[in-house]
Amino acid sequence: METKAFQTSDGQLNAHPIPWVAAKGTGRDIILSKAEVISFEPATGAELWRGKHGNVDDIVSRARRAWPAWAAQPLANRMELVRRFANEVRKENEKLATLIARETGKPLWEARTEVESVINKVEISIRAYAERTSQRKLDNALQGTAALRHKPHGVMAVLGPYNFPAHLPNGHIVPALIAGNAIVFKPSEKTPATAELLVQCFHKAGISAAVVQLLIGGPEEGQALVGHEGIDGILFTGSAHTGIAINRRLATRPDKIVALEMGGNNPLVVWDTPKLTDAAALVVQSAFTSAGQRCTAARRLIVKAGMYEPLIAEVKRLADRIIVGAPFDEPAPFMGPVIDNQAADGLTESFLYLLSHGGKPIKHLVRPREDLPFLSPAIIDVTAVKERPDVELFGPLLQVVKVDDFDEAIAEANNTRFGLSASLVGGGPGEYNRFWANIRAGVINWNRPTNGASSSAPFGGVGLSGNHRPSAYYAADYCAYPVASTEMEQPRALIGVGLKEE
Repeated sequence: METKAFQTSDGQLNAHPIPWVAAKGTGRDIILSKAEVISFEPATGAELWRGKHGNVDDIVSRARRAWPAWAAQPLANRMELVRRFANEVRKENEKLATLIARETGKPLWEARTEVESVINKVEISIRAYAERTSQRKLDNALQGTAALRHKPHGVMAVLGPYNFPAHLPNGHIVPALIAGNAIVFKPSEKTPATAELLVQCFHKAGISAAVVQLLIGGPEEGQALVGHEGIDGILFTGSAHTGIAINRRLATRPDKIVALEMGGNNPLVVWDTPKLTDAAALVVQSAFTSAGQRCTAARRLIVKAGMYEPLIAEVKRLADRIIVGAPFDEPAPFMGPVIDNQAADGLTESFLYLLSHGGKPIKHLVRPREDLPFLSPAIIDVTAVKERPDVELFGPLLQVVKVDDFDEAIAEANNTRFGLSASLVGGGPGEYNRFWANIRAGVINWNRPTNGASSSAPFGGVGLSGNHRPSAYYAADYCAYPVASTEMEQPRALIGVGLKEE
């Protein structure tokens, strides 16, 4: 038996032993060569951007030379410059949103929301830095002053994903700049155009082109950057597969800070509630927003047996109404395509695997065109599948499991190596308290979707979803390290015990 790969969040693949069916590549996906990276619009297949691979050694060397001057600037100056960056993004608002929509395939309305998140991240990061890394002093006349300050790490590598090519890397870059770090940003090879425009906004704001640099390339450049001696930290968002590889590569380097924000096999549990329409809307929002290409998307719907029939009927009815289309279509689509044909092929084969191993289709995965990666939202009952693959199916594919009691629901929700996001829909305060206390996840919601986390709260997971370094509001924690000092203006000391008499 060969190995079929389940599609994951950054184009990397998690292996699972199922029969392999060769993908039909069309030549319209990302092209990597020794000379250039070329990206194409998922919705049309048209070429969007091309650029040369960057030189890792040159870029890191330039960042190292620029870092001391940037770190020496007063904090107020750095904050002012990132505020100017937010203003530059405001000026380029529609241009950036249009580019994101073209390069990722997401609807224009969603791309505009992403740009707003980029802008809002600045003030949130400034507040977070003041709260999480504030300077403190405690005076004692005899012992001097006890002081707490924070220092930047140095040159940070930011490795970004394709699903939010501006917002998610920006969530690392802005806090790291405020703290005084220099940045080497390697975007996903699937979204280099968005990254280029984002970096240009930093430069237009007056932040040196040596302090924030763009590294174009593929896996080879990413691996070289992770292992480079001139890099002091890795800030990564992407698949567990790649995150584990980074963690393994740096296992003997405790001197390098590593923050891993990875994916999830996220559960959404629906329990007793009379509000079926609202519950169905939360399920659809959780599973199919961004064509299921969010790390917090609901992958598994766990339903109380007594609610199964009416809830699934309502979810299917709503899912059947979802408009799948290109970013600029009218009326506006709810979902665009997945990122490329490789992703669409992998999801199609994953659906067929589940189907052939006991899954019962509720709503089939339909691909209207073989040459473009549009997929319909799909729902499949996997209650009878004996060995459910514990992988992140990164797309609009929702697996349903029927359970009889709440303990079984919690056990099924925790039946994963991941631990990013989980939601309970329905139930009362007692059930939610049990759910919250027993679920292993970094984001736990009640009567809210699994996705749409706030940047004003910490964001991260446990297990294969992260390494206990949450981002968003807590990003300041991994962008600077605390330094404890005791200080006196004049030396004052004596030894009162254990000395011979003079």
